[in-house]
Amino acid sequence: MEQTNTKTAAPQMTLREQLPIWIVVGVALFINFLAYGLHILPDVVASIARWVGLAGLAYLSYRRGSITTWILFALILGAEVGHTFPGGADWYNVLSKVFIKLIKTVVAPLLFGTLLVGIAGHSDMKAVGRMGIKALVYFEIVTTIALVIGLAAINFTKAGVGLPQMPTTETLPEVRKPMTGPEIVLHTFPENIIKSVSEGEILQIVVFCLLFAFAMTLVSPERRRPFLTFAESLSEIMFKFTNIIMHFAPFGVGGAIAYTVAKLGLGVFANLGMLLLTLYGALIVFILGVLLPIALIFRIPLRRFLKYASEPVTIAFATTSSEAALPKALENMEKMGVSRRVVSFVLPTGLSFNLDGSTLYLSLAAIFVAQAANIQMSTGAQITMLLTLMLTTKGIAGVSRASLVILTGTAASFGLPDWPIAAILGIDALMDMGRTATNTLGNCLATVIVGQWEGETNFTDPEESGDKGLEG
Repeated sequence: MEQTNTKTAAPQMTLREQLPIWIVVGVALFINFLAYGLHILPDVVASIARWVGLAGLAYLSYRRGSITTWILFALILGAEVGHTFPGGADWYNVLSKVFIKLIKTVVAPLLFGTLLVGIAGHSDMKAVGRMGIKALVYFEIVTTIALVIGLAAINFTKAGVGLPQMPTTETLPEVRKPMTGPEIVLHTFPENIIKSVSEGEILQIVVFCLLFAFAMTLVSPERRRPFLTFAESLSEIMFKFTNIIMHFAPFGVGGAIAYTVAKLGLGVFANLGMLLLTLYGALIVFILGVLLPIALIFRIPLRRFLKYASEPVTIAFATTSSEAALPKALENMEKMGVSRRVVSFVLPTGLSFNLDGSTLYLSLAAIFVAQAANIQMSTGAQITMLLTLMLTTKGIAGVSRASLVILTGTAASFGLPDWPIAAILGIDALMDMGRTATNTLGNCLATVIVGQWEGETNFTDPEESGDKGLEG
């Protein structure tokens, strides 16, 4: 019934019917410009106009009837609620935390089921090894380009030059030495799978599942089939479980944005606005200058890709959690036409090795710290820092406040002060949105690329064939 409702509801909202709503939204924006830009209207008029515009967007979301539309509406509503009622910040955060906790309960069983079905169901471990090598080569090339773009962007804008040493009450994460090569390898393998699941160590879970799937291929088909049937049932149930949780996504997303706006306000942009613009500009350059050409080279159907990637990317942006977006990304990339074997391997692995947005941010932020401290770093020193980050960024998955931990450790290794990092904390939540969304977008694209590379994609079936459960 839900699917039928979606297919009949969406076409009813024609462009002509939407036009009055967009006019109302446009008028609301213009009134706010008159109030805050030209100061010729009172704030109360601007506030009323915003809520009228939000009512129009709510009606539009209702008529379109998709979860994605509701999530986008929740982003805007959350920003307004956080701005107008900042006193409720703690309650807004509850909505966000509940959603993320529910999502995290899905990740381990979903990975277990999908990886076992995708790998043990085919019994071709050579193909898995070949796919793994291709994925890692792609990850290394793309993340290295991201590091270079971040380095170039901050050297171009010099956002840290002249930054005053601002007082801050923010607490920096504990400085720790960057993980060495041997430590990264050791961190990859689980010592206790229950511990790995409880601590959210995605890569360790993937390694365990790969070894378990390989062991399954070594037993007779008669012995393997019952457990494979169980894994198939588990993965299907967890996808349905994900669908149930995703109906709470607009509340979680809205709560996350409301909490961020309520806590930060607008004054934080006074001294750090250029850094924020530099980061988002660099991320846009990376997406349009790197990811888009790669998609075109591999003949990825862009409209179809954006349709299925938009929802997990939106979730990642609002919650600043790649893990929160993972279940929906797994489901949507399979709906798009990538085989389950590729999806279940590449997406989780990318959470450790293909953090495009985070690696770009780290190279940019490290040089920002040097600029703010008025420390001139030679080209050779910057290249050395880049090479260091190429290694350390591969070990940040599963670490709380991972990017800040790595940034603090890198700054300490190069003799840089930590007060600029404390200043960055003021807008870290806003920067985290952009870099996490880019991480998720990059991983979704990597999954499709590896699928194309392996010849395990099918984009010819009707797009609506997999659209069940959430629409309507």
